[in-house]
Amino acid sequence: MNVHESEKLAYICEKMGYELTDKREDADLIIFNTCAIREGAEDRVFGNVGALKKQKKKNPNLIIAVCGCMTQKEKTANYMLQTFPFVDIVIGTFNLPNFEYYVNAVKKGRQLELLNEGNIDESLPYKRTSGENAWVNIMQGCNNFCTYCIVPYVRGREKSRSEENILKEIKEIISEGKYKKITLLGQNVNSYGQDLKNGECFSKLLKDICRLDGDFKLAFMTSHPKDLTDDVIDVIASEDKILKDIHLPAQSGNNRILHLMNRKYTREKYLDIIHKIREKIPSVRLTSDFIVGFPTETEEEFQDTLSLVKEVKYDSIFAFMYSPREGTVASNMEGQIPQDVKNRRVNELLKLEKEIQKETGRK
Repeated sequence: MNVHESEKLAYICEKMGYELTDKREDADLIIFNTCAIREGAEDRVFGNVGALKKQKKKNPNLIIAVCGCMTQKEKTANYMLQTFPFVDIVIGTFNLPNFEYYVNAVKKGRQLELLNEGNIDESLPYKRTSGENAWVNIMQGCNNFCTYCIVPYVRGREKSRSEENILKEIKEIISEGKYKKITLLGQNVNSYGQDLKNGECFSKLLKDICRLDGDFKLAFMTSHPKDLTDDVIDVIASEDKILKDIHLPAQSGNNRILHLMNRKYTREKYLDIIHKIREKIPSVRLTSDFIVGFPTETEEEFQDTLSLVKEVKYDSIFAFMYSPREGTVASNMEGQIPQDVKNRRVNELLKLEKEIQKETGRK
């Protein structure tokens, strides 16, 4: 999603007359489109922004902008302004469509106007930069409030685009004739349409896209297990245009930890979904996300995560050490796990992944 939003920023910049440069030193405008999911990402932003201080001194006309999820948090945005006064623009996620306004207003003073809510902007196209893949945003925001996740606070509540507008965009993509893959985006694509109250839902959207003429494959990310219905599984199984790839984040293999995470499913329910998928789509490629070192996670509970990975035998996984995000429920929980324990656990999980891939011959 960050890549796709950067494509919109790139279009706005070209519309203003800017061209891409490979050398940072030659730039008249430098934009950081940030992510707030993990602390490490924020630390890298601070480091990269700080490194531009000398360049700004050499070229006072250089415009530096920091945008996106990280700066949607007012406290972080204010910290950015105070710590890096040479940064010209600090705006949040919902301000991105107005980026041209902020650039044009720089000479009048630094602009900071965080919007807490906003609709998906459909007025501007994208400068698509992902080769033969075209991203299509079908919704924004999240209603799940997993206790470790900051997304609902920086992306707002779930808001679905109308199917009419989604199909219109996809028809335009197909007509260009250069995109072989179309990837639907949303924090939780499975809950698409639940806020529209007109019968639109994710399985219907998938079917209707597959009815469109054109030589393309269809993919989507990301799915939440609690909302992955039998209807969606059936559509994936029956439609040739849909890639048989499903990314289904488990996050943990232990029920107590899943409850603390507010994931709203159990290990047993998750495995039931996996079994349905494998039964109906034998050729499926399954991937997942896991978080290790969640507050109070014991060694025995971590072993439950390892056993889940062994049982499912994913094609690949993404493993992360729990990172406290200010403002989330989990950041205030007692029983925070030491960093060395988290390091060991994530390495053990990744080692298991490699062993499974060697065993199955998958990569």
